[in-house]
Amino acid sequence: MPHLTVEYSANLEPDIDAARLVTTVHEAALATGIFPEGGVRTRAARRDVYAIADGHPDNAFVHLAIRIGAGRSPDARKQAGQTIFAALTGALEEIFAARPLGISMELTESNPEMSWKRNNLHDTLARRKEGPAA
Repeated sequence: MPHLTVEYSANLEPDIDAARLVTTVHEAALATGIFPEGGVRTRAARRDVYAIADGHPDNAFVHLAIRIGAGRSPDARKQAGQTIFAALTGALEEIFAARPLGISMELTESNPEMSWKRNNLHDTLARRKEGPAA
């Protein structure tokens, strides 16, 4: 973990580069230094059905939901959240200046008693960094 999901309203499609936004958010999460590289997973989900504020068709939203594993201090979580939110809002600055846009983010911890995972990515990354076998 963490798992980062960027949701955005479909009316942003002409203006948003979802792949670039995913990369920006993913790199910001890694830059915090508190998440293992093999655990970070970032994706985007366009939302076609939504209602925003007064329902005007120009209104748009981007929401970043971050789920992290338990065990990090409140200060570490807050610092990570601030770093990632700054990257998110920075990437959306032009859109924000041009149209009605709500940007939000929530960072939550998973309950370790109700979370399951199986992951071989850490081992794979270590092998890639070692290079080809001699």
